[in-house]
Amino acid sequence: MIREKTIIGKQVSIGSGAIIEGYSEIGDYCNLQSLVYIPTNTCLGSHVFIGPNSVLTNDKYPPNGGEDLHGPVLEDYVSIGANTTILPGVTIGNGSLVAAGSVVTKDVPPDTLAIGSPARFKPLPSGAKRR
Repeated sequence: MIREKTIIGKQVSIGSGAIIEGYSEIGDYCNLQSLVYIPTNTCLGSHVFIGPNSVLTNDKYPPNGGEDLHGPVLEDYVSIGANTTILPGVTIGNGSLVAAGSVVTKDVPPDTLAIGSPARFKPLPSGAKRR
């Protein structure tokens, strides 16, 4: 399901059961696998991969909602593993990789591996670089 006021770039693949809430932006050449949830006010750069059943969030204290909803920002060439949760307002830096099953609670620097719950940061493995 893709909601109103969503901007989607060219050659984007969206899997079965994915939900993209309104007022979000998705760059070019992105791949969102099945059952991905993208909340309102989220921004994905270009060449972003999001693994199946991953959840991005935009409400720090649910179910308050209201006008202060800020989804994550995923910069270019970010890869997100399956079953990952990314909390509101978090920025995942250019070229970073979030390991499957991780819970990201704070900003991830560019070209970094985020792994675990809560995610810890490690150097990006040499074979994981995408650009």
